[in-house]
Amino acid sequence: MSKSILKDKSYAFVILIVKLSQFLVSEKKEYVLSKQLLRSRTAIGALIHEAEFAQSKNDFIHKMSISLKEANESMYWIDLLKDTGYINKKQHEASLQKNKELVAMLVSSIKTSKSSISK
Repeated sequence: MSKSILKDKSYAFVILIVKLSQFLVSEKKEYVLSKQLLRSRTAIGALIHEAEFAQSKNDFIHKMSISLKEANESMYWIDLLKDTGYINKKQHEASLQKNKELVAMLVSSIKTSKSSISK
C-alpha cells in the first residue's frame, strides 16, 4: 500500500472528524468527548506524516504502530459518542468505516515493513 494513499485517506478522515467535532461543540454543546476524538484522530495523520521521514525502518514501524494505537482509541471515542446519543447511527457508521479502513491500511503497512526487515 502506498504511503501517499494512506496519508491522503488519513487527511480526508481528519477533515471529517474536525467537522464532526465542530458539529458536536456548536450543536450538541459537547466538549470533552469531541476533544478526545479530535486529539486521537489528528494524531494518526500526524504520525503517518512523521513516519515518512523516519530515521530507520524500525523508527517507521514504531511511528506507524503508535498511529495504529491512536486509530484504535478513535474507535472507542466514536462508539462512545454514538452510545451516549451525541451522534446518530449514520454519523457513527461513516466514521467507524473510515477508521476501520485506516486500521487495515496501517496493519498492512506495519506487516510489510516488518517482513522486509526479517529478509
